[in-house]
Amino acid sequence: MTIEVLRAKIHRISITEANVDYVGSITLDRDLVDAAGLVEGEKVHVLNVNNGNRLVTYVILGERGSGHVCLNGPAALLASVGDVVIIVAYAHMSFEEAKTFSPKVIFPDERTNKLRP
Repeated sequence: MTIEVLRAKIHRISITEANVDYVGSITLDRDLVDAAGLVEGEKVHVLNVNNGNRLVTYVILGERGSGHVCLNGPAALLASVGDVVIIVAYAHMSFEEAKTFSPKVIFPDERTNKLRP
């Protein structure tokens, strides 16, 4: 048996763009992706702190150091520029593995989306 547990989390970043005319996904600054241990194309859940919306999409790599966080496609209708979101990724593992696993959690500056020193 496996269970699904939190693997990675970007806690409280701000939406910088919402582009409904794109196929779909969330574009994230590569610095955030690397720091959280995410990979391009990985399934993520986006939790909107401002309005309670929750959505599932996948990661697209954005420009490194830009602070860019863009919801694309239909997801763009679930958030506004300036909304604060939490991005989480999960992994399947055995119950025993999950007991000792530690997720990677980062806390960027939510105003700039830049990593804190």
